[in-house]
Amino acid sequence: MKTSWDLTLLFKDKKEISKTRTIVEEKTKEFVQKWQGNKDYLKKPEILKQALDEYANWLTNYGANTKEMFYYHLWQSLDQENPQIKAEVNKATEFAIKIENQIQFFTHRISKVDKKSQSKFLKSKFLTPYKHFLEKLFESANYLLTEPEEKILNTLSPLAYNNWTRMLSSFLAKEEKNLKDESEKLKPRSFAEILNLMNSSKKSVRNSAAKAFNEILAKHAEVAENELNSVLQYKKITDELRGFKKPDEARYLADDIDSDVVKTLVETVSKNFDISQKYYLLKAKLMGVDKLAYHERNVPILLGKVNKKYDYEKASRLVKKVLENLDKEFLEIFVNFEENGQIDVFPKKGKANGAFATTQTLSTPTYILLNHTGEFDNVTTLAHELGHGINNELIRKRQNELNFGTPTSTAEVASTFFEDFVFQELIQDADQKTRLSLMMAKLNDYVSTIFRQIAFYNFELELHNIFRQKGYLPKEEIGQIFQKHMVSYMGKAVSQDSGSENWWVYVHHFRYFFYVYSYASGLLISKSLQALVKQNRQFIEKVKGFLSAGKSDSPKNIFAKLQIDITKKEFWEKGIKEIAELLTETEKLATDLSLI
Repeated sequence: MKTSWDLTLLFKDKKEISKTRTIVEEKTKEFVQKWQGNKDYLKKPEILKQALDEYANWLTNYGANTKEMFYYHLWQSLDQENPQIKAEVNKATEFAIKIENQIQFFTHRISKVDKKSQSKFLKSKFLTPYKHFLEKLFESANYLLTEPEEKILNTLSPLAYNNWTRMLSSFLAKEEKNLKDESEKLKPRSFAEILNLMNSSKKSVRNSAAKAFNEILAKHAEVAENELNSVLQYKKITDELRGFKKPDEARYLADDIDSDVVKTLVETVSKNFDISQKYYLLKAKLMGVDKLAYHERNVPILLGKVNKKYDYEKASRLVKKVLENLDKEFLEIFVNFEENGQIDVFPKKGKANGAFATTQTLSTPTYILLNHTGEFDNVTTLAHELGHGINNELIRKRQNELNFGTPTSTAEVASTFFEDFVFQELIQDADQKTRLSLMMAKLNDYVSTIFRQIAFYNFELELHNIFRQKGYLPKEEIGQIFQKHMVSYMGKAVSQDSGSENWWVYVHHFRYFFYVYSYASGLLISKSLQALVKQNRQFIEKVKGFLSAGKSDSPKNIFAKLQIDITKKEFWEKGIKEIAELLTETEKLATDLSLI
């Protein structure tokens, strides 16, 4: 088992990177010379099929410097402070934009063909493997600028957007504070470690961590104010240039989802914020306080045997057991990740906080980043990121390059599917007190994934709308809007204490525009799939079919084939009802144990 990334799976050394750049340039030139002056692919389905095959091959093996960009993205995730890596990222980005600008004519011209040609292409048997890719291209045509204008936006995007978000992230990653943990050991703690210490069961530890965390956010709040305003302005300008009427409209197009589906989801969850408010009220009672401090929202309730540590090997064994029971292919994928060095497990200074799973093309491996410290929720985090990884590998086996990947609207289905099955393994055979702790932990996940993320979505929408009215928002006003929406789902049982007004500073979600709804949609859809698997274990094959579908069809159509209708309010209400029932069961258990 390897616990650090092996990036030689991408490149062995810098000579190989340099050689790859030359090849990318040559292969791009070949493609451009062959198709830029050839209009036959815009008229004949069989020629378009040949062109798309070659384009897909180019994306898989070369792309817009994709492999090198991916390599440096991973390196930077491990060492966000390193100026040499930043320099390499900038050089790789410049080269990637150059390549992207050379080849963008291809999809741009396809998207602009007339309606008659569009219909002919979509009906052609030659183009069946690329049908949904073409549907999406034709849909995006209304929002595309001219080819020269698109090149200008591509060139300026890193300066106007990427550099801002990367700057703030690197500032936060550099931060360290001398803090004690539960063993009273005083040592420098990274930003990611401070986040973890705020969930300590020991009040003095979490309070000192929260104090340090709030000091870091306050230190960078003014920079974050300028950063976020620049990001908001960039979004406003690009929306206006492309003709998007609303701030979140581009997200629906990118995610291949109807705006009405997201609107129904957001409204349904928002109307049920009383569930999350009741959860925090229960948590406050169990912790023996009238109100939770803001930073105590995620503090685990440690009763029974739940406070035992899960070192990585123990967590890995447990997750493997669950995967094998579901399907042996899932287990094989995880074992390969560990053996090949595709999981970076432990926190360290400069490493990105949180967790993620990522890949780029059919030819690049999946890499998973964790910050495993042995806590209970690290086990479900491992399962969550593995879900993304398994999703990637199943798509890799069954789809072409143009269908590779998942739309954001469904990206969280796989992750929460596996996470919940691992949770069920953790809770099996638990005594009553341990069971209560685990049920509270699961409710905490549900509240964070569904209710908090929809509150985030509501915050984002108001933030963009007010910015577009006023033109600039000081950090104090951003904080007020943020707290307003946090109160909406937390209720009166959580204090909006001093410092909480700055917590928008570190939430990277807000810089990537409106994708947070997908956490809620993913979990609620996942719960439907879980229920079907529990009713009939053979249904796992249909789940694998969904996990293999990638971008080959719209999420609405893919789920319709599984008899799941995500357009109906009743569908979302069904999943929310399950969470309400778990809360009621948890309240009853706490009462039976005379804890409230």
